[in-house]
Amino acid sequence: MDDEEYILKSIRRVLRRGDWQIETASDAEEGLKALERFTPEVVISDFRMPGMNGVEFLSRVKAQVPRAQRIMLTGQADQQAIEEAINRSEIFRFISKPWNDSHLVLTVKSAFEQYALQAENERLLRVTQQQNDELRRLNAELETRVALRTHLLSQAKREWELSFDSMDTPLAVVRQDYGVRRANRAYLELAGERLKEPLSEEGAEQLCHKLLFDRDSPCPNCPLPGALESARGGRSEIHGRGRVYAMSAYPLTGEGRAVCSYRDITDEREMTRRFIETEKMAAVGQLAGGVAHEINNPLGGILAFAQLMKRDDGRDAADLESLGLIEESALRCKRIVESLLKFSRHSRTEDRRPFQLNKCAEDSAVLFGAQLKSYSKVRMELRLEPQLPELFGDPGQLSQVMLNLLQNGLHALPPAGGMLTLETGREEDRCFFRVADTGSGIEERYLTRIFEPSFTTKPPGQGTGLGLAIAYRIVEDHGGIFKVDTQMGEGSRFTVYIPIPLQLERLP
Repeated sequence: MDDEEYILKSIRRVLRRGDWQIETASDAEEGLKALERFTPEVVISDFRMPGMNGVEFLSRVKAQVPRAQRIMLTGQADQQAIEEAINRSEIFRFISKPWNDSHLVLTVKSAFEQYALQAENERLLRVTQQQNDELRRLNAELETRVALRTHLLSQAKREWELSFDSMDTPLAVVRQDYGVRRANRAYLELAGERLKEPLSEEGAEQLCHKLLFDRDSPCPNCPLPGALESARGGRSEIHGRGRVYAMSAYPLTGEGRAVCSYRDITDEREMTRRFIETEKMAAVGQLAGGVAHEINNPLGGILAFAQLMKRDDGRDAADLESLGLIEESALRCKRIVESLLKFSRHSRTEDRRPFQLNKCAEDSAVLFGAQLKSYSKVRMELRLEPQLPELFGDPGQLSQVMLNLLQNGLHALPPAGGMLTLETGREEDRCFFRVADTGSGIEERYLTRIFEPSFTTKPPGQGTGLGLAIAYRIVEDHGGIFKVDTQMGEGSRFTVYIPIPLQLERLP
């Protein structure tokens, strides 16, 4: 744009070499109208024109076509005008009149290149912005997924910990050096105050054998080393603190650790032992009953003929003494056979009735008290719990059990004498009577055999070994159980528990 026609023609002529589309205008108003139909990439304007000058016009161009490169033609060496143009219109280049054609062409080419570069920059900026927006979206999505995954992992960890703690079997993750890495609540309760929290990877004081059993060295037969070496589960029995545990070790592959469980099988072993004893008693009882019936008849014949021969006249003293010994031995055998029959015979239903355990104990104490008159150094104490509920059973048979236990306690006392105690009481849904002595106690090796028929530690001629076996059968027949506590050199306690009728399973 220029208000002089010859300048416009001269510029058109010079720029024709560049193969550009060229539009001209003689004033600012005409130039602004041209912008409505034509979007230029380069605008060349004279500085001084009638009406709107070049600076104002290029400012309008900048507002309407921001990317267009603006070139100012000026014939005035006016520094103030140049600064104004730079500040208001951000002029790309200045060309002084008269100009050099080559310089003009180069300037215009530079302007087109600047336009293209700016367009590319804007395109790259748009692409960058789009990519940034996409990255922000992906980051937001990733953060959401991470947060969700973290929540799920936290929830899974919490559920695992709750499952781990809810098990009543003690469980622990144990390292190869026997250090406890993690443990559930049951394990913490079993370890008690010996376990320090929180657990850590290191810490020699957190050793499983020290925590659970207060041992300075690993437990004998511990399955942990073998399980880690073979990468397969191992099992073994561990004895500690008066209990028996079935320990299992399940290795974590490649971790040098194993999950160890400790199941207390002490009561289970006791129940198994009692079951075996019960089965043994049943088998021996059947055998005893058969044998007793087989020998009872010939024994009766021996006793009858011995008594008849003693009545014959003319027997000398030696014969009568021999016949007396035969009769005495036969009677002793008869008593043994009767004990065998009692052992093999269950209590009859018609003999059972409601009874008071305290009355049964008092009667037994009275009967046994007569025997104690010849033992001046032995004292017996009767302790009765008042207001015990009625039981259902055969009081005669239970009195026999009490008398048998008292008799055994008496034999266990040393020659210097001692104390026998018969007491009654109640625990929850069952009553009990207990016979205690201050005798020598029972050796541990004999405890599993004391209820076996014909087993006795007494000298020959002082016991048949049937007393406790018969007592065991009577108590079992009443739905009760035996409990034995003994300490060598301090004495023994035999406790018999009988269920109260509402819980009794063997009601007629």
